[in-house]
Amino acid sequence: MNINASIIDQRLGGVQDEIRGRAVDDLNIKDPERQKSLAFVYLCVKTMLDLEPDVAFDCLTEGGGDFGVDAMHLTEEVDGEFAVTLFQGKYKKQLDGTSNFPGSGLESLVNAIRHIFNPNSALGPVNERLMAQVEAARSLIRDGVIPNVRAIACNNGLKWADDGQSSIDRAGFGAQVTWEYVNHDVLVRMLQRTKSVKATLRLTGQAIVEDMDFSRVFIGRIPVAEIAQLIQTHGDQLLERNIRRYLGLHGNRVNEGIRATLTSNTPSNFYFFNNGLTLVCSDFSFNALQSSDYQVKVKDLQVVNGGQTCMTIVKTDEELRKLGKTLPDDASVLVRLYKLPEDNEDLVLQITHATNSQNPVDLKDLRSNDERQRQLEASIDALGYTYRRKRADASTKPTDITSGTAAEAILAVWRRAPHQAKFFSREHFGKLYKTIFSDELNGAQTVVAVLLFRITENHRRRPTPSDPQFVRYASCFAAMQMGRRLLVDLGKREFSGLDHRNFAQAKGLIEREGEAYFNLAVGDIQAALARLYGGRDVSLQQLAATFRRGDLIEELDAGCEG
Repeated sequence: MNINASIIDQRLGGVQDEIRGRAVDDLNIKDPERQKSLAFVYLCVKTMLDLEPDVAFDCLTEGGGDFGVDAMHLTEEVDGEFAVTLFQGKYKKQLDGTSNFPGSGLESLVNAIRHIFNPNSALGPVNERLMAQVEAARSLIRDGVIPNVRAIACNNGLKWADDGQSSIDRAGFGAQVTWEYVNHDVLVRMLQRTKSVKATLRLTGQAIVEDMDFSRVFIGRIPVAEIAQLIQTHGDQLLERNIRRYLGLHGNRVNEGIRATLTSNTPSNFYFFNNGLTLVCSDFSFNALQSSDYQVKVKDLQVVNGGQTCMTIVKTDEELRKLGKTLPDDASVLVRLYKLPEDNEDLVLQITHATNSQNPVDLKDLRSNDERQRQLEASIDALGYTYRRKRADASTKPTDITSGTAAEAILAVWRRAPHQAKFFSREHFGKLYKTIFSDELNGAQTVVAVLLFRITENHRRRPTPSDPQFVRYASCFAAMQMGRRLLVDLGKREFSGLDHRNFAQAKGLIEREGEAYFNLAVGDIQAALARLYGGRDVSLQQLAATFRRGDLIEELDAGCEG
């Protein structure tokens, strides 16, 4: 028995318990063995993409008509590109870890990629969960947005054999599709990534060292080959604090530029073209009698900015080695190493925030200690709910409200920007943060928005026979309309009139009238779509595109005024 395969198998028992209810309700998977296989895919999605439990489960598409795709995740559009991650899982009862990922599984993924990302290709019978994701991707493609695809093959055995690699090579997708393999060893390593990292950084040239307010700063230059070796040795343990650690594998335009420079005739220019790496640690030491080429011994090392650079260097190194080459000796990168006080977690988060702010990132963790988040936590707690401003691995209880869900609900229901709530989540804790979490926002308004949003999300995940097709895309729009009706029944013109004094009344109305509010909201949206499209039939691709834009909001506002 393989020890890591055994560890994952044991963990799947708890994961299976966690998702059993939704496996039955959402996917109609009742067989315990199929549920265990589903739990494995869910664990891979949650771990590889670093997603919250509900979001990870929403990615699952396993079941009849899944086209060989067990899970699918889309990112938002950034600079004319979006990333798609496809998962296929193969879980075996045997825990010896000796079976290769089957070549037939890769052939299915190749076929899926060939059809999914061609808007003119007929898919055949596909289950509704996968179809909703596919048409959302196709609507982006029709708008000219370029997909970068990450295909991940997951099993509790070995990597694919030669027949599987032949399927990938024959596909001819090029750099637009990257292929990865995940098994029990990878999962165990990632699940244990908080382990302290001790390493030696071998720098080149001169450096600057300075003591500052109980901290130390070391600025120097490190060969890219050293970075590749460092990541290959310590893997994701180094990237625990790096909030963009997985984007380096998506093959986007920035990373293509990094790769191109490293393989060009002038790799020494890499130092000038790259922004460098930011590292933090609890302590470092070096021979101060040297004048250059330092070897720096580091304790508790973490990369807080530069994860994309690190992973692209590793990928480029792997490609070059297949050609019998190595990374160029004269390619180096700027490195900033900060020794910080062990008890100053806030400073670590601030550095991570500041050094990552030049690109859109998920900033929920970095905002978790913000004063507004602390105030909301106290206000929501007084209402009998728990506000989870920091991420946690445990599944949420009905009385738990995560900061991410709160942001989406508030932006949809009270700020009346449902398209931004659904499709601009990367900015909820960035550019839109002050709009969402304004000074006047209170706990009652937050909880009520979430309770309304949960009703629409339940219909999105499990549409009833009477729900129209657009329900899978319209949860934020429906929540906005429900909020309007709730305020009317409360006798309030604006949500500012909702607070702890009438919270019980608002909650009672939602419990009694929530489904009625939802059905009326669906009617509002149907009428708005009819006005927008003149009563014509609308495809799923058109629906997905419509709910990404704001023109439907104008129609809904006009309907309310009428």
